[in-house]
Amino acid sequence: MAVALLKESSLFELAVPCAVFGGFSGDVEPPSPWYDLALCGTDPGVQHAPGGLRLESEHGLDALGAADLVIVPACLMNGYEPPAALLDVLREAHARGARVASLCSGAFVLAAAGLLDGREAATHWMYADELRRRHPRVRVNERALYVDDGDILTSAGTAAAIDLCLHIVRGDYGTAAAAEVGRRMVVAPHREGDQAQYSRPRTGAAPPAQGLAPVLDWAIARLEGPLTVAELADRADMSVRTFERHFAREVGTTPLKWLNQQRVARARELLETTDLLVDTIAERSGLGTGDALRLHFRRTLGTTPAAYRRTYRGAR
Repeated sequence: MAVALLKESSLFELAVPCAVFGGFSGDVEPPSPWYDLALCGTDPGVQHAPGGLRLESEHGLDALGAADLVIVPACLMNGYEPPAALLDVLREAHARGARVASLCSGAFVLAAAGLLDGREAATHWMYADELRRRHPRVRVNERALYVDDGDILTSAGTAAAIDLCLHIVRGDYGTAAAAEVGRRMVVAPHREGDQAQYSRPRTGAAPPAQGLAPVLDWAIARLEGPLTVAELADRADMSVRTFERHFAREVGTTPLKWLNQQRVARARELLETTDLLVDTIAERSGLGTGDALRLHFRRTLGTTPAAYRRTYRGAR
């Protein structure tokens, strides 16, 4: 896989795919056992980054065009024009079957290449109107953390870049692999793409402090048992109504939907890593019965637990 080194690349969104797909350098962590990553320059010479850093890569557009997964990080919005050669390489890579993904404002590069025409795409909520203005054929979703359209994937800004990259790992190698990368990066439990961005409230009111992480961790440790919104609210020392309002603002969904997402994620991990019966997995993930687990899998993943297990256990 390859990450495009754009002229004046945004450092955070450039670093995220390098950390997720390239592993951690040094003696503490080994390189990624799953991906062979190349950082590819898109302009000749040394690239300048914010803060006075100078970036250089031994790879160029040839390596970018040969990759089976191409990541385009955020680009600066002050008049950046992607080189025509880069746009050609992105089109060619996509045409031969490579997946192409963008992080944050990198969606503007994919749109300039025509890869987002007629598709739903995510970008940072601050840039959504500008993306619509420049590329009216793109169906911009300014609420989504990320959009997975199969061969084209796009994300919102900053933390959502991590969400999308971990989503890719999860789809390629399973929940356990994504969880391991997430643990190394010390990030919160995964968020689904349809959760909302923390956009500025239209009323101008400041968003509440994002202080629900301890409650989420507490709930994840107890997925096997019954959990109610009232219990979560009590754990947060809030009324149910206040808790639901804070939860929607901070997590971007409802408590019950979030719990179901975490329980399906737990079931996926158990299907991938154990030989437990489906009924046992349903109990341990808090979904109750095998029939309930099958229903959730059909609704959220479009498959059955047995087929899902064959896919991931058979690929090992």
